[in-house]
Amino acid sequence: MQLILKPELAELLRVLYEDMEEAYDAVAGELGHSCKGCPDNCCDSYFLHHTYIEWCYLWLAMDNLEPPMRERLIGRAHEYEKQCRELLRDGQRPKLMCPLNEEGRCVLYAQRLMVCRTHGVPAEMTRPDGKKLSFPGCFRCQELVARSSLSAEQIPTMERTRLLQRLAMLEQQLLDGKRHLMPKVKRTIASMLVEGPPQRSHCSDLFARRKS
Repeated sequence: MQLILKPELAELLRVLYEDMEEAYDAVAGELGHSCKGCPDNCCDSYFLHHTYIEWCYLWLAMDNLEPPMRERLIGRAHEYEKQCRELLRDGQRPKLMCPLNEEGRCVLYAQRLMVCRTHGVPAEMTRPDGKKLSFPGCFRCQELVARSSLSAEQIPTMERTRLLQRLAMLEQQLLDGKRHLMPKVKRTIASMLVEGPPQRSHCSDLFARRKS
């Protein structure tokens, strides 16, 4: 059975995405960082996504496309997945253009997922186990920081922890608090397109078996 993303939950995710964008822009503004004129394209990065709610949101956007466009993107996703499997089998990290990218731009830019929104600027987050993680940003941002006179303590960073916590809360709402009973998500956008909208596993049956 397909997971249904209710309009009110989709709206909360949209607002969260806006807050992510605002936090990103604040750090980018302090550093003077911009993607304009960059010789690279982050859309060929091997990004993995980990939530059902973003998978659902992606398909809300896909369903609003004209059928020919939707089928074209899904066709490219199949080819992406084929090439990706071959590269991973050979021990290489894939560097392939995302199937949503057309002529250098994302077809679903307004609905792009969290990883796509937060990649680029220096960032920090604290995991649930208390371990702190830091991310230096894309190569262009790292070069910008290296040329600056900023000390390590002065470098502005995007704090992701609260944003990720909000995303986790929305994920729990989507899954009725049974996230721990669902298979983990670890997918590229291409695999989400190939697989189709996410399906709800038999959570109630699993829960009943665990209690018996």
